[in-house]
Amino acid sequence: MSGPPVAATVDEVHRLVLDDPAVAEALDGSTLASTVRRTAPLLSPAEVAEVVAAVRARATGYGLLEPLLADPGVTEVMVNGAGPVWVEREGRLVRTAVEVDAATVDRLVARVLAPVGARADRGSPMADARLPDGSRVHVVVPPLAVDGPCITIRRFTARTVALADFAPPAVVDLLVKAVADRRSIVISGGAGAGKTTFLNALAAHLDPTERIVTIEDAAELRLPGDHVVRLEARPPSVEGTGAVTVRDLVRSALRMRPDRIVVGEVRGGEAIDMLQALNTGHDGSLTTCHANGPDDALRRIETMALTGADLPLVALREQIASAVDLVVQVGRAARGARRVTAVAEVERASTSPQRVRELVRDGAVIAAPSRPPRRRPLVEGEAA
Repeated sequence: MSGPPVAATVDEVHRLVLDDPAVAEALDGSTLASTVRRTAPLLSPAEVAEVVAAVRARATGYGLLEPLLADPGVTEVMVNGAGPVWVEREGRLVRTAVEVDAATVDRLVARVLAPVGARADRGSPMADARLPDGSRVHVVVPPLAVDGPCITIRRFTARTVALADFAPPAVVDLLVKAVADRRSIVISGGAGAGKTTFLNALAAHLDPTERIVTIEDAAELRLPGDHVVRLEARPPSVEGTGAVTVRDLVRSALRMRPDRIVVGEVRGGEAIDMLQALNTGHDGSLTTCHANGPDDALRRIETMALTGADLPLVALREQIASAVDLVVQVGRAARGARRVTAVAEVERASTSPQRVRELVRDGAVIAAPSRPPRRRPLVEGEAA
């Protein structure tokens, strides 16, 4: 805003928009500019235009967040109740000049959730949604959010990121060959480390003739193949019914004749269904999980699978060792750039805690996979 007179005019005209249907209907016409001039006749034409733009931003779309969501350099927008809005830009948290009051935050929560039939209130204080452009939204309201409603928007980027942006050529070659050899790969990393972006880059090397079924909590993957089936979990309705979980979709995918299954992220009991799918002919599949390293990723999968099945630990470790070939760790490097920090091969130990063998360390390939590839058997008459 240019100054206090402009800000005060924005507040006053916005109240008129809310109270006067005739003004509200004219948001795209000249009536709004006329209303601004009557309210603050001393404003210059440039300031009038600034007030009109600010009022439109408040009254339509995502209000004051619109400029931030339109900024291609912003990857995440964070509203922490009333006060300044924060963004992530180039891997760094930045406090913006945008400030919101409590009433504005409440309006933003309603605008984000209402179109998808979700709600967030004292009885159901957390909600997830997906914006029309594919961005993910997570909302937490009081009493869980002590200082007021919190909104976190993870931007969806349509920009294609290549494997070369994550790793040097030798590591890229190893990963591309692993995909061609139908090795089952788990991508691990922390929140915001670039797991989904890397999964998109890796999946770009899948055989375009294969039938790929993707399963996600919130659809973000954009696979380039001609035969991609996208499935998205569904949260419960406001009545608490109708939920479809990732685990439900994994089971459904097994009946859809997939060549490979790509699970955006395993977070719970669906891990056991994914392992069983990998061990019953759906090799070459891909998934992600939150973990600090390859060893931790296997332990997390082990823990998640135990929540979904009553199996002896030794039997579960055998399944993991048989199903998962490689774990790729991604993380942030200097200035927020995402990088492959490690690649490890899962050893076939079954009676002891899962062990891994390093293939990539500090960006350099130090070993080749020792496990045989899982290439699909050739059909009679098919070229090798």
